Amino acid sequence: MEINKPILQVALDFVDLKRAITLAGEALSGGCDWIEAGTPLIKSEGLNSIRELRRNFPQAVIVADMKIMDVGRTEVEIAAKAGANIVCVLGCAHIETIKECVEAGKNYGAKIMIDLLEVKNPTELIKTAEKIGVDYIGVHIPIDEQMTGKISFEMVSRIAKITKLPIAIAGGINSSNAADAVKAGASIIIAGGSITKSTNAKKAASEIKRAITNRIKIKSQEFNRVKTHDVLDALNKVSVANISDAMHRGLPVNGLKPLFTPVKFSGKAITVRTCPGDWAKPVQAIDLANPGDVIVIDAAGAGPAVWGELATTSAMQKKIAGVIVYGAIRDVADIRKLKFPAFASVITPQAGEPKGLGEINVPITISGIKIMPGDWIMADDDGVMVIPRDTVVETANRAMDILERENRLRVEIKRGSTLSKVTNLLKWEKKSGCEA
Repeated sequence: MEINKPILQVALDFVDLKRAITLAGEALSGGCDWIEAGTPLIKSEGLNSIRELRRNFPQAVIVADMKIMDVGRTEVEIAAKAGANIVCVLGCAHIETIKECVEAGKNYGAKIMIDLLEVKNPTELIKTAEKIGVDYIGVHIPIDEQMTGKISFEMVSRIAKITKLPIAIAGGINSSNAADAVKAGASIIIAGGSITKSTNAKKAASEIKRAITNRIKIKSQEFNRVKTHDVLDALNKVSVANISDAMHRGLPVNGLKPLFTPVKFSGKAITVRTCPGDWAKPVQAIDLANPGDVIVIDAAGAGPAVWGELATTSAMQKKIAGVIVYGAIRDVADIRKLKFPAFASVITPQAGEPKGLGEINVPITISGIKIMPGDWIMADDDGVMVIPRDTVVETANRAMDILERENRLRVEIKRGSTLSKVTNLLKWEKKSGCEA
């Protein structure tokens, strides 16, 4: 089976059918060729999602991402009867299940795409798939893996060398990298979030279609997946609330308030443990800090002050991003005039003494939140979040993803709806039941 020109498929990974249908119309008007009822949509709305897509878009090619693992014949049959042209089966399913999918596809007029999700060595599977009549090979970079910043078309290139079946690629595709996927050997480009999270889905689809047709890179409306070197740039775009959501409703560092608002800063932590009023180690930490670092001081949440205007002036000379003081701070009026970002738990005029007790760059714990040297700190008017250094790339990606989804929701609300209606809130309220 040959595909003469690259195909653009939009993955409707919504959980609400109304939003999916609205987006599908925008994507098709922007040049999408195929529309996919994504797995979340099928799980939340059932096969009625496929029926409604077929009713609303009678001429469209509809892909049912069923992710079949068992009872292949039955699942292909019901998807095809609901209106799907193409049905997806997982490559890690038993080969007999895949065969049943192919046979059912022949009976009910559906083509079969085999998804290589988590198939580590696909060569033999692809050879077998060709023999039994599979129509398409799907390469899938899972969303959770994308959040680590790892997007590569290497597998597409390898597969293109061993099969003539059309190859579909999904996972982190946008207008800036779609042409690379085509050059690697993909003929079906599956775009999800780059279209479905866009504030202008028609334009996003149009740009991806133009990119794959002309084999060119077009700057994407969507953020490119964050890597280690651009974490700070991503954090500057999102909010502390986004970070909390990205950390699965992560807890902030409690007991701290900003000296002024609006305030926003991010950076790697230089940690300090000291006694209330002993400002020696906090001041010494300034000398050890690099530009952009955040000094985090655990002074037991009490006075006298361990930070003031002179320390602030010194920190500004070193281009330090901000200071977090779980303890007391003074010279507040001067610090506000300097506009140096600072959070503290106590404000007092009383200075302490530089006794030199304490340690720098050691693990500290504030309000139950453990902070390691090199962890990332993000603070704004909502509070302070600590992002473990080992997961900062994933967290930044998830936060950007959340921000973009919120931007799309905002557009839908401004069209004359409300948040509860757009998200179909009543439907998703948790039903009461017995606790296990």
